[in-house]
Amino acid sequence: MTTTTASADTGERTVRKNSPGAARSPRRTGRIRRIGLPYLLLLPALLLELLVHLVPMVIGIVMSFKELTQFYIRDWGTAPWSGFDNYKVSLDFNAPVGDALLHSFLVTVGFTLLSVGLCWLIGTAAAVFMQDTFRGRGLLRALFLVPYALPVYAAVITWVFMFQHDNGLVNHVLHDQLHLTDKPSFWLIGDNSFVALLVVSVWKGWPFAFLIVMAGLQNIPKELYEAAALDGAGMLQQIRRITLPSLRPVNQVLILVLFLWTFNDFNTPYVLFGKAAPEAADLISVHIYQASFVTWNFGTGSAMSVLLLLFLLVVTGVYLLLTSRGRKTADV
Repeated sequence: MTTTTASADTGERTVRKNSPGAARSPRRTGRIRRIGLPYLLLLPALLLELLVHLVPMVIGIVMSFKELTQFYIRDWGTAPWSGFDNYKVSLDFNAPVGDALLHSFLVTVGFTLLSVGLCWLIGTAAAVFMQDTFRGRGLLRALFLVPYALPVYAAVITWVFMFQHDNGLVNHVLHDQLHLTDKPSFWLIGDNSFVALLVVSVWKGWPFAFLIVMAGLQNIPKELYEAAALDGAGMLQQIRRITLPSLRPVNQVLILVLFLWTFNDFNTPYVLFGKAAPEAADLISVHIYQASFVTWNFGTGSAMSVLLLLFLLVVTGVYLLLTSRGRKTADV
Protein backbone atom coordinates (compact mmCIF):
# COMPACT_ATOMS: atom_id res chain seq x y z
CA MET A 1 0.00 0.00 0.00
CA THR A 2 2.76 2.43 0.91
CA THR A 3 4.84 1.46 -2.14
CA THR A 4 1.87 2.02 -4.42
CA THR A 5 1.19 5.48 -2.95
CA ALA A 6 4.85 6.52 -3.29
CA SER A 7 4.89 5.35 -6.88
CA ALA A 8 1.75 7.37 -7.60
CA ASP A 9 3.26 10.51 -6.04
CA THR A 10 6.45 10.05 -8.02
CA GLY A 11 4.52 9.64 -11.23
CA GLU A 12 2.43 12.73 -10.51
CA ARG A 13 5.55 14.84 -9.90
CA THR A 14 7.07 13.48 -13.09
CA VAL A 15 3.95 14.44 -15.08
CA ARG A 16 3.91 17.92 -13.56
CA LYS A 17 7.60 18.42 -14.31
CA ASN A 18 7.24 17.31 -17.91
CA SER A 19 4.05 19.26 -18.59
CA PRO A 20 4.36 22.23 -21.06
CA GLY A 21 2.83 24.69 -18.61
CA ALA A 22 5.38 23.86 -15.91
CA ALA A 23 8.24 24.33 -18.36
CA ARG A 24 7.03 27.71 -19.65
CA SER A 25 6.20 29.24 -16.30
CA PRO A 26 9.80 29.96 -15.14
CA ARG A 27 10.68 31.27 -18.60
CA ARG A 28 7.72 33.60 -18.59
CA THR A 29 8.59 34.84 -15.13
CA GLY A 30 12.20 35.51 -16.16
CA ARG A 31 11.08 37.25 -19.32
CA ILE A 32 8.72 39.51 -17.39
CA ARG A 33 11.48 40.34 -14.96
CA ARG A 34 13.88 41.18 -17.80
CA ILE A 35 11.31 43.43 -19.49
CA GLY A 36 10.34 45.20 -16.29
CA LEU A 37 13.89 45.75 -15.01
CA PRO A 38 14.79 48.62 -17.40
CA TYR A 39 11.59 50.47 -16.52
CA LEU A 40 12.30 49.95 -12.85
CA LEU A 41 15.80 51.39 -13.25
CA LEU A 42 14.43 54.39 -15.19
CA LEU A 43 11.75 55.11 -12.59
CA PRO A 44 13.92 57.31 -10.27
CA ALA A 45 15.11 59.43 -13.22
CA LEU A 46 11.55 59.74 -14.47
CA LEU A 47 10.28 60.89 -11.08
CA LEU A 48 13.06 63.47 -10.79
CA GLU A 49 12.33 64.67 -14.32
CA LEU A 50 8.70 65.18 -13.39
CA LEU A 51 9.63 67.08 -10.26
CA VAL A 52 12.28 69.27 -11.85
CA HIS A 53 10.74 70.05 -15.25
CA LEU A 54 7.17 68.95 -15.71
CA VAL A 55 5.72 70.18 -12.41
CA PRO A 56 7.12 73.75 -12.72
CA MET A 57 5.98 73.80 -16.34
CA VAL A 58 2.42 72.91 -15.39
CA ILE A 59 2.47 75.51 -12.59
CA GLY A 60 3.71 78.14 -15.04
CA ILE A 61 0.93 77.33 -17.48
CA VAL A 62 -1.64 77.63 -14.69
CA MET A 63 -0.13 80.96 -13.60
CA SER A 64 -0.50 82.31 -17.15
CA PHE A 65 -4.28 82.12 -16.78
CA LYS A 66 -4.29 84.04 -13.50
CA GLU A 67 -4.15 87.72 -12.66
CA LEU A 68 -1.08 87.13 -10.55
CA THR A 69 0.49 90.37 -9.35
CA GLN A 70 2.43 91.48 -6.28
CA PHE A 71 -0.77 91.49 -4.23
CA TYR A 72 -1.11 87.68 -4.47
CA ILE A 73 2.53 86.60 -4.08
CA ARG A 74 2.03 85.21 -0.57
CA ASP A 75 -0.79 82.96 -1.77
CA TRP A 76 -0.80 82.88 -5.56
CA GLY A 77 -3.51 80.23 -5.57
CA THR A 78 -6.06 82.86 -4.51
CA ALA A 79 -5.31 85.07 -7.51
CA PRO A 80 -8.40 85.52 -9.71
CA TRP A 81 -8.61 83.76 -13.04
CA SER A 82 -8.10 86.03 -16.04
CA GLY A 83 -8.64 83.54 -18.84
CA PHE A 84 -6.73 84.48 -21.97
CA ASP A 85 -6.32 88.13 -20.99
CA ASN A 86 -2.59 87.74 -20.35
CA TYR A 87 -2.14 86.22 -23.80
CA LYS A 88 -4.20 88.98 -25.40
CA VAL A 89 -2.06 91.63 -23.74
CA SER A 90 1.14 89.90 -24.84
CA LEU A 91 -0.01 89.49 -28.44
CA ASP A 92 -1.52 92.97 -28.83
CA PHE A 93 1.31 94.47 -30.85
CA ASN A 94 -0.39 97.87 -31.02
CA ALA A 95 -0.16 98.21 -27.22
CA PRO A 96 3.08 98.98 -25.35
CA VAL A 97 3.44 95.51 -23.79
CA GLY A 98 2.89 93.62 -27.03
CA ASP A 99 5.03 96.03 -29.05
CA ALA A 100 7.94 95.64 -26.63
CA LEU A 101 7.57 91.84 -26.73
CA LEU A 102 7.56 91.84 -30.54
CA HIS A 103 10.68 94.01 -30.62
CA SER A 104 12.43 91.69 -28.17
CA PHE A 105 11.39 88.66 -30.22
CA LEU A 106 12.80 90.13 -33.46
CA VAL A 107 16.05 91.09 -31.73
CA THR A 108 16.34 87.55 -30.36
CA VAL A 109 15.71 85.99 -33.78
CA GLY A 110 18.38 88.13 -35.44
CA PHE A 111 20.83 87.56 -32.63
CA THR A 112 20.25 83.80 -32.66
CA LEU A 113 20.70 83.44 -36.42
CA LEU A 114 23.95 85.42 -36.39
CA SER A 115 25.32 83.68 -33.32
CA VAL A 116 24.49 80.15 -34.47
CA GLY A 117 25.82 80.83 -37.97
CA LEU A 118 29.11 82.26 -36.73
CA CYS A 119 29.55 79.55 -34.09
CA TRP A 120 29.04 76.83 -36.68
CA LEU A 121 31.30 78.51 -39.25
CA ILE A 122 34.19 79.16 -36.86
CA GLY A 123 33.86 75.78 -35.15
CA THR A 124 33.78 73.89 -38.46
CA ALA A 125 36.75 75.79 -39.87
CA ALA A 126 38.79 75.15 -36.71
CA ALA A 127 37.85 71.46 -36.67
CA VAL A 128 38.85 70.97 -40.32
CA PHE A 129 42.13 72.79 -39.68
CA MET A 130 42.86 70.58 -36.67
CA GLN A 131 42.58 67.34 -38.66
CA ASP A 132 46.13 67.63 -39.96
CA THR A 133 48.86 66.40 -37.65
CA PHE A 134 51.36 69.04 -36.53
CA ARG A 135 53.39 69.86 -33.45
CA GLY A 136 51.35 71.42 -30.69
CA ARG A 137 47.97 70.30 -32.04
CA GLY A 138 46.86 68.84 -28.69
CA LEU A 139 47.72 72.03 -26.84
CA LEU A 140 45.89 74.14 -29.40
CA ARG A 141 42.81 71.93 -29.13
CA ALA A 142 42.81 72.35 -25.37
CA LEU A 143 43.13 76.14 -25.69
CA PHE A 144 40.20 76.21 -28.12
CA LEU A 145 37.98 74.54 -25.51
CA VAL A 146 38.81 77.01 -22.72
CA PRO A 147 35.85 79.39 -23.40
CA TYR A 148 33.43 76.45 -23.29
CA ALA A 149 34.95 75.04 -20.11
CA LEU A 150 34.91 78.31 -18.16
CA PRO A 151 31.94 79.05 -15.89
CA VAL A 152 29.51 81.43 -17.57
CA TYR A 153 29.65 84.08 -14.86
CA ALA A 154 33.45 84.16 -14.72
CA ALA A 155 33.75 84.35 -18.51
CA VAL A 156 31.10 87.03 -19.07
CA ILE A 157 32.16 89.23 -16.14
CA THR A 158 35.65 89.31 -17.68
CA TRP A 159 34.12 90.64 -20.88
CA VAL A 160 32.28 93.27 -18.84
CA PHE A 161 35.62 94.69 -17.69
CA MET A 162 37.03 94.45 -21.20
CA PHE A 163 34.08 96.42 -22.62
CA GLN A 164 34.41 99.29 -20.14
CA HIS A 165 34.41 102.73 -21.72
CA ASP A 166 37.37 104.36 -19.96
CA ASN A 167 39.88 101.62 -19.23
CA GLY A 168 38.55 98.60 -21.09
CA LEU A 169 40.84 96.41 -23.15
CA VAL A 170 38.60 96.56 -26.24
CA ASN A 171 38.74 100.36 -26.48
CA HIS A 172 42.43 100.31 -25.64
CA VAL A 173 43.16 98.05 -28.62
CA LEU A 174 40.70 99.54 -31.12
CA HIS A 175 41.18 103.21 -30.24
CA ASP A 176 44.56 103.66 -28.58
CA GLN A 177 46.64 101.12 -30.50
CA LEU A 178 44.95 100.48 -33.85
CA HIS A 179 43.23 103.91 -34.13
CA LEU A 180 40.16 102.36 -35.77
CA THR A 181 37.70 104.62 -33.90
CA ASP A 182 37.62 108.37 -33.40
CA LYS A 183 36.85 108.07 -29.71
CA PRO A 184 36.31 105.29 -27.14
CA SER A 185 33.00 103.55 -27.73
CA PHE A 186 30.27 102.61 -25.28
CA TRP A 187 29.87 98.87 -25.71
CA LEU A 188 27.39 98.05 -22.94
CA ILE A 189 24.79 100.69 -23.83
CA GLY A 190 23.22 101.89 -27.06
CA ASP A 191 23.40 100.14 -30.41
CA ASN A 192 26.87 98.75 -29.73
CA SER A 193 25.41 96.53 -27.04
CA PHE A 194 24.10 94.14 -29.70
CA VAL A 195 27.62 93.75 -31.11
CA ALA A 196 29.06 93.21 -27.64
CA LEU A 197 26.47 90.56 -26.84
CA LEU A 198 27.06 88.82 -30.16
CA VAL A 199 30.83 88.75 -29.64
CA VAL A 200 30.52 87.22 -26.19
CA SER A 201 27.97 84.66 -27.36
CA VAL A 202 30.09 83.54 -30.32
CA TRP A 203 33.27 83.46 -28.22
CA LYS A 204 31.50 81.28 -25.66
CA GLY A 205 29.64 79.02 -28.11
CA TRP A 206 31.96 78.21 -31.00
CA PRO A 207 34.15 75.75 -29.00
CA PHE A 208 31.11 73.51 -28.56
CA ALA A 209 30.58 73.46 -32.33
CA PHE A 210 34.30 72.80 -32.75
CA LEU A 211 34.13 69.85 -30.35
CA ILE A 212 31.10 68.24 -32.02
CA VAL A 213 32.34 68.72 -35.59
CA MET A 214 35.80 67.45 -34.66
CA ALA A 215 34.21 64.28 -33.26
CA GLY A 216 32.16 63.87 -36.44
CA LEU A 217 35.24 64.21 -38.64
CA GLN A 218 36.79 61.16 -36.97
CA ASN A 219 34.19 58.94 -38.68
CA ILE A 220 35.11 60.03 -42.22
CA PRO A 221 37.54 57.53 -43.81
CA LYS A 222 40.83 59.06 -44.89
CA GLU A 223 40.72 56.93 -48.03
CA LEU A 224 38.00 59.20 -49.41
CA TYR A 225 40.28 62.22 -49.20
CA GLU A 226 43.19 60.29 -50.68
CA ALA A 227 41.08 59.13 -53.62
CA ALA A 228 39.76 62.65 -54.16
CA ALA A 229 43.31 64.05 -54.10
CA LEU A 230 44.38 61.49 -56.73
CA ASP A 231 41.48 62.61 -58.90
CA GLY A 232 42.71 66.19 -58.69
CA ALA A 233 40.22 67.58 -56.17
CA GLY A 234 41.47 70.53 -54.16
CA MET A 235 40.84 71.28 -50.50
CA LEU A 236 37.68 73.28 -51.13
CA GLN A 237 36.27 70.58 -53.39
CA GLN A 238 37.04 67.93 -50.79
CA ILE A 239 35.25 69.95 -48.12
CA ARG A 240 32.27 70.49 -50.41
CA ARG A 241 31.99 66.96 -51.78
CA ILE A 242 33.17 64.85 -48.84
CA THR A 243 33.32 66.72 -45.54
CA LEU A 244 30.02 68.59 -45.52
CA PRO A 245 27.86 65.70 -46.85
CA SER A 246 29.44 63.32 -44.33
CA LEU A 247 28.80 65.80 -41.49
CA ARG A 248 25.15 66.36 -42.40
CA PRO A 249 23.69 64.22 -39.55
CA VAL A 250 26.05 65.83 -37.04
CA ASN A 251 25.28 69.35 -38.26
CA GLN A 252 21.54 68.76 -38.10
CA VAL A 253 21.71 68.00 -34.39
CA LEU A 254 24.38 70.63 -33.70
CA ILE A 255 22.46 73.49 -35.30
CA LEU A 256 19.26 72.58 -33.46
CA VAL A 257 21.04 72.43 -30.09
CA LEU A 258 22.84 75.73 -30.72
CA PHE A 259 19.58 77.37 -31.76
CA LEU A 260 17.72 76.28 -28.63
CA TRP A 261 20.60 77.20 -26.32
CA THR A 262 21.13 80.63 -27.88
CA PHE A 263 17.45 81.53 -28.13
CA ASN A 264 16.91 80.68 -24.46
CA ASP A 265 20.20 82.11 -23.21
CA PHE A 266 19.63 84.17 -20.06
CA ASN A 267 22.94 84.09 -18.23
CA THR A 268 25.01 85.88 -20.86
CA PRO A 269 22.83 89.01 -21.32
CA TYR A 270 21.95 89.16 -17.63
CA VAL A 271 25.58 89.12 -16.46
CA LEU A 272 26.63 91.43 -19.29
CA PHE A 273 23.95 94.12 -18.87
CA GLY A 274 22.21 93.43 -15.59
CA LYS A 275 18.45 93.53 -15.02
CA ALA A 276 17.83 96.30 -17.57
CA ALA A 277 19.22 95.27 -20.94
CA PRO A 278 19.61 97.96 -23.63
CA GLU A 279 16.91 98.12 -26.27
CA ALA A 280 19.29 96.93 -28.98
CA ALA A 281 20.19 93.80 -26.96
CA ASP A 282 16.82 93.14 -25.32
CA LEU A 283 16.69 89.36 -25.66
CA ILE A 284 13.38 87.72 -24.94
CA SER A 285 14.69 85.74 -21.97
CA VAL A 286 15.68 88.93 -20.14
CA HIS A 287 12.52 90.65 -21.34
CA ILE A 288 10.34 87.96 -19.77
CA TYR A 289 12.37 88.22 -16.59
CA GLN A 290 11.74 91.97 -16.48
CA ALA A 291 8.04 91.47 -17.19
CA SER A 292 7.79 89.01 -14.31
CA PHE A 293 10.20 90.09 -11.55
CA VAL A 294 10.61 93.81 -12.21
CA THR A 295 7.01 94.78 -12.88
CA TRP A 296 5.71 92.03 -10.56
CA ASN A 297 3.23 90.84 -13.17
CA PHE A 298 3.81 87.11 -13.02
CA GLY A 299 0.67 86.26 -14.96
CA THR A 300 1.78 88.19 -18.03
CA GLY A 301 5.33 86.88 -17.69
CA SER A 302 4.05 83.31 -17.52
CA ALA A 303 1.95 83.88 -20.63
CA MET A 304 5.04 85.15 -22.46
CA SER A 305 6.96 82.07 -21.34
CA VAL A 306 4.24 79.75 -22.62
CA LEU A 307 4.21 81.57 -25.96
CA LEU A 308 7.98 81.19 -26.17
CA LEU A 309 7.68 77.47 -25.39
CA LEU A 310 5.07 77.01 -28.13
CA PHE A 311 7.24 78.87 -30.64
CA LEU A 312 10.28 76.71 -29.88
CA LEU A 313 8.20 73.54 -30.10
CA VAL A 314 6.86 74.55 -33.51
CA VAL A 315 10.30 75.51 -34.82
CA THR A 316 11.81 72.27 -33.52
CA GLY A 317 9.03 70.18 -35.05
CA VAL A 318 9.31 71.89 -38.44
CA TYR A 319 13.11 71.61 -38.38
CA LEU A 320 13.03 67.89 -37.57
CA LEU A 321 10.40 67.31 -40.26
CA LEU A 322 12.42 69.11 -42.92
CA THR A 323 15.69 67.46 -41.96
CA SER A 324 14.11 64.00 -41.90
CA ARG A 325 12.69 64.55 -45.38
CA GLY A 326 16.04 65.77 -46.60
CA ARG A 327 17.73 62.71 -45.14
CA LYS A 328 15.25 60.38 -46.85
CA THR A 329 15.74 62.19 -50.18
CA ALA A 330 19.51 61.92 -49.86
CA ASP A 331 19.27 58.20 -49.09
CA VAL A 332 17.10 57.60 -52.16
